[in-house]
Amino acid sequence: MGKWNGFGGKVEKGEEVVEAAKRELFEEVGIEVADMCLIGILEFEWQNKKFSDDILKVHIFRANNYKGEPCESEEMLPKWFHTDEIPYHKMWSDDKHWMPLFLDEKKFRGKFLFDKNNNILNYELHTKNLT
Repeated sequence: MGKWNGFGGKVEKGEEVVEAAKRELFEEVGIEVADMCLIGILEFEWQNKKFSDDILKVHIFRANNYKGEPCESEEMLPKWFHTDEIPYHKMWSDDKHWMPLFLDEKKFRGKFLFDKNNNILNYELHTKNLT
C-alpha cells in the first residue's frame, strides 16, 4: 500500500505460475497477455523468520504485447513511467537492484534478506539462464 509495484499475487491451488500471472494481470488491471517470458526469479527472506515457508519466491515475467486498456482496480492504479523517471524512492527497496536488469531484458536470479523494518541487510543478484 502506498508504493509503486508490479502486478502479481498468489498462485491458486492447481494453477501454474504463468497462469496465475496472467490471471492476476487481468484481475488487477483488466489486460490479457498471450505470451509471457520468465525473466527473473527472486527470493525474499526476513531476518526474524527462520523457516523455509517464510521465504517468498517471486517469478517475474515480461510480456511485450497485450490486449485491452489498463484500468484502475481496488488493488492497482496502473501508471506508465519513462525508464529515466522510475520512482525507485517510492518502490520496494529491492526494485532498484533488479529492475534495470528487467528493463535491459536480461534474465536474472536473486536473493534478498530484510530486517523487520524491510531494510535490505544483504542481497545477491546474478544474470544467468533460468533453466
